[in-house]
Amino acid sequence: MNRFSSIFSIIIMLTLSCQSSAQSDNSPWRLDDALSTPHWFSLSGIHRTRMENLNNQYRNNFNGGDQALVFRTNVFAKLNFDRIRFTGEMMDSRATLTDSGTPLNTTIVNPLELLQAHVEIPFENFLQIGSKSTIRGGRITMDVGSRRFVARNRFRNTINGFTGIDWKWNSANNESLRLFYTLPVQRRVSGDIQDNDARIDKEHKENRFWGVYVSKQNLLPDINGEAFIFGLHEKDISGELNTRNRRIYTPGFRLFKKPAKNQFDYQVETALQFGESRSSATATQDLDHFAYFYRFEAGYSFDVAWSPRLLLQYDFASGDDDPNDADNNRFDTLFGARRFEYGPTSIYGAFARSNINTPGIRLKLKPANNIDSFFALRGFWLASNDDIWTTAGFGNAAGQSNSYIGTQIEARVRWNIAPKNILLEAGAAHLFAGDIMDAANRDDATYVYSQAILHF
Repeated sequence: MNRFSSIFSIIIMLTLSCQSSAQSDNSPWRLDDALSTPHWFSLSGIHRTRMENLNNQYRNNFNGGDQALVFRTNVFAKLNFDRIRFTGEMMDSRATLTDSGTPLNTTIVNPLELLQAHVEIPFENFLQIGSKSTIRGGRITMDVGSRRFVARNRFRNTINGFTGIDWKWNSANNESLRLFYTLPVQRRVSGDIQDNDARIDKEHKENRFWGVYVSKQNLLPDINGEAFIFGLHEKDISGELNTRNRRIYTPGFRLFKKPAKNQFDYQVETALQFGESRSSATATQDLDHFAYFYRFEAGYSFDVAWSPRLLLQYDFASGDDDPNDADNNRFDTLFGARRFEYGPTSIYGAFARSNINTPGIRLKLKPANNIDSFFALRGFWLASNDDIWTTAGFGNAAGQSNSYIGTQIEARVRWNIAPKNILLEAGAAHLFAGDIMDAANRDDATYVYSQAILHF
């Protein structure tokens, strides 16, 4: 704890000491500028410290309030030549000040790990004059499309990693194609997770994740389109890894109009899933998998003070219709992010893209150029009364058939105190207990956090 607090203090002092000179030419301070590195080499980093508190645990088999002080530090090194590039990224994710009720796992803790190490080769005029493409090979992170199914995590304290090949192609006509074939990286820690002891992450050839993604801007006037299919094939590895033996395919599409002042915008995304899976990592029976997800969103951006943008949102992710049959209808979000729609994750993470039926409303405000905020209200119901609330681990009590989980209100504010160098953020979410929570004797849950992010 003392060692990492010292590192954090050093970063703050370095950033603040260089801030005045950076502001004189309106450019952020960076470590490689201070070290006078050659133009083909860059060294930079991001450090985040976040304090979290959850009052009234909603999860099954957990009780009491939870707290955590979490740290994430990423250091990037890049070699950039005309025809080839090399990227390396180290990540250190830790947690301290936790209590016995805090649900720690490798989405929060992953100490001292090589997150990225890949070579990238750019091409021009491949398949079409004016096109640009790149191919990456090695250990990588990915954001794909809406980030609902494949994402480089932002709020979460650890980040999804993959080892494989990723090819991106962009035409001169705003069309793009992306193909990737990877092995998902298994995050690991040594011994008791509360000790924050490092253990080398690894990938397994038995677990494979691939995808095809295409997009086109102005598919129709003011309408952008995307289509995709993802495949996940995994199986248990004796003594090393228990999986749900998912062999599932996820095709889908998205249509959207980008926000603009004094205009309506919208977004529609839907996906199907089919194949085989198991109900849990400990289950042994393979089930026929068929599930679906869809999302609708409509917004309007006002050209007035504080730039308000109002959004109406609706998500449906199917649940299992009958836990005793040979089918699994619970939608799987794969490697997607969820914080930007369902509230903070980390020790909270009350909702995922699985067995939920949820309408919501969101108001975004920008009081100043360096301050932004939002307020959100969402109601949550089970998509299938016979399936569980997946993140809580329980569903309807015996003899009951309810679907209403609860209503969540959320707020967040961010202040770029030194743009592109220091960002302060605070937020809160309160979950009002509904029928499902009441039947399980769970009270309202409240989560609050504050964090500082330093770019150097």
